Amino acid sequence: MSLKDKVTIALAAVADPAGGDVIASGRAAGIVVKDDGQAGLVLAIDGLDRTAAERLQAAVEVAVKRVPGITAARIILTADRTSAPASAARPAESTVPGIRKLVAVASGKGGVGKSTVAANLAFALARAGQAVGLLDADIHGPSVPTLLGITGRARVENDRLQPETRFGIKALSMGMMTDPNKAIVWRGPMASSALVQMVEQCDWGALDVLVIDLPPGTGDVQLTLAQKLKPDGAVIVSTPQDLALIDARRAVAMFNDVGVRVLGVVENMAGYCCPACGHVSDPFGRGGAEAEAATMGVPFLGRIPLQMTVRAAADAGQPVSGDSAAIFDEIAAGVIATTGL
Repeated sequence: MSLKDKVTIALAAVADPAGGDVIASGRAAGIVVKDDGQAGLVLAIDGLDRTAAERLQAAVEVAVKRVPGITAARIILTADRTSAPASAARPAESTVPGIRKLVAVASGKGGVGKSTVAANLAFALARAGQAVGLLDADIHGPSVPTLLGITGRARVENDRLQPETRFGIKALSMGMMTDPNKAIVWRGPMASSALVQMVEQCDWGALDVLVIDLPPGTGDVQLTLAQKLKPDGAVIVSTPQDLALIDARRAVAMFNDVGVRVLGVVENMAGYCCPACGHVSDPFGRGGAEAEAATMGVPFLGRIPLQMTVRAAADAGQPVSGDSAAIFDEIAAGVIATTGL
């Protein structure tokens, strides 16, 4: 029996205040256990007052940590779920026919590793059994072709764009339709129109989720996405430093203003372990994004260290592997639970 199975059994003994146990009710979901024994899960606290929620969180944490082989437990709290278990009914489709969910990956500023997070989130969702597409909506700085090792141009069949399939996901980028050595000099309305066309005029087929890698900032493309495509949620990527958090705060505020649910915050480039001596340092600080998520009242989805393996995989057009993949699997589990995938 795997550690994950043992954790699930342990949680089945924790009573749900609304009746039954937290596994049967769907209140505890997205269980992930890493090779080193670190466990993570999403716990919905809908309908509970603060005291009841804290007691339930404590009971769940105790139950998980009592499982032999578990070294730590991290619980993501979310209050956005329906009263019925996620498995009780098939979630409604998004505004795009054939695609159940649209999930945007955004950041308030550039240079925080948003595209790398978006690509590896898509890979992790595919590993979890989801049918996944990845749209590179960063019109002026498309990175997905490099991240997925795509060198050819996008094909058109029957007047519809054809995405490329890599590592189990379908992908489309403006970088697959333009000269990679030339800048795309478009005004905001043109970029916004291109975003809508790439979503609606692409032959995505049937997808559980389309991950949309947005450009940094809070401009026309983001507003078009919110108003015309109506995504099911947004994941905000930030480094721990204060400068990045200021802009991440603005991104969260923008999505709140336009009625798009913020699924959570990811802290990227959080800590560096020297491969030679093993010393861990924090060149960009540590814990800033997690603290900011708590202040804003949104889930904290995970922390991604500054690792050479992640950079090497991105440059090689490959998914991350090993411990890095386990981190993205945990983030994906949080997204699956909060969106009802």
